[in-house]
Amino acid sequence: MMVRIMKIVATTTAMLLLLACSAPAQQTQSLQPSDVAARIGDRAVTVKEIDDKWRAGAPADHAQAVQKIYDGRKEALDAIIADMLIEQAAKAKGATPTQFTEAEIARRVKPVTDEEVVAFFQENQAQMQGRGLAAMGPAIRRYLDDERRSNAYQALVAELRKAGPSVSMVLDAPRFTVAVAPDDPSLGAANAPVTLVEFSDFQCPFCLRVAPTLKRLRQAYGDRIRIVWKDFPLTQIHPEAFKAAEAAHCARDQGKFWEYHDVLFANQQALQPDALKKYAADLALNTTTFNTCLDTAKYGDRVQEHMGIGNSLGVGSTPSTFVNGRLVSGAVPYETFAAIIDEELERAKTK
Repeated sequence: MMVRIMKIVATTTAMLLLLACSAPAQQTQSLQPSDVAARIGDRAVTVKEIDDKWRAGAPADHAQAVQKIYDGRKEALDAIIADMLIEQAAKAKGATPTQFTEAEIARRVKPVTDEEVVAFFQENQAQMQGRGLAAMGPAIRRYLDDERRSNAYQALVAELRKAGPSVSMVLDAPRFTVAVAPDDPSLGAANAPVTLVEFSDFQCPFCLRVAPTLKRLRQAYGDRIRIVWKDFPLTQIHPEAFKAAEAAHCARDQGKFWEYHDVLFANQQALQPDALKKYAADLALNTTTFNTCLDTAKYGDRVQEHMGIGNSLGVGSTPSTFVNGRLVSGAVPYETFAAIIDEELERAKTK
């Protein structure tokens, strides 16, 4: 989710991969944590013991595997629910599910304009791998059209779910324990029933995109939610992000983390040390103290610590946000966050 344009650039490669040979998957027995997975002489080894060993030895791999299983199940469950609701709605209108769906999508989707294609190309030109607008234009148009159709379909299903029969979700998302230090940058009450821990990167365009969404959540939910910042600079593709993260902690020393946070996101193309010092001066920080903090890499270890926490949780892209321990990957819409927060607030009432 980190780089949306890669879906366009990699389209041909993906099509070739779909043509590759693969052996049919073998069905395996589903075991419960208390089940015995192996016996060594008189000693029984349970699935839980294996998982605990796996988690201790390779926490990131374990977290990613657990999350992937849940994501696959949730996606399949959502598809089953959507199919049932669409079938019912189509039957009421005397249409087939395909006819009903296509008519509803056509009613909701506007054609992609040439101006929108150009704007998308310009916004993501650095990621086009040297290809020009003439070469990328058709793929961009298809991508934007597919995205609109997908959004329209999701909106249709959401409306049908709201008007249809109640859905009781028993399948629960995996929850990960995210270490939060008392002095981590945060907004909201420490005892809020819902905590969002965001692993983010000041040079990441998708982190910029999710920032106003998180602000909107704060405005809507107030102190019922707490937002905590964790640094996760992707240094291989964002060379200025690590120093920018350090600079934000230097601003935190003077009580201006979130103000400095907003300035960095507003100036993603200029995060060199001299620029970082200028932003501190613009915010009326003590520049002598700030510059010393930045030049001595006072918070380099702190940034590394945050990255280590993220790595242990299987974080591999930004933004990655844990809502009461539930992973939300990417710059998802406000409605996605709101739905999860509402579930967590309801869950808190039953405790």
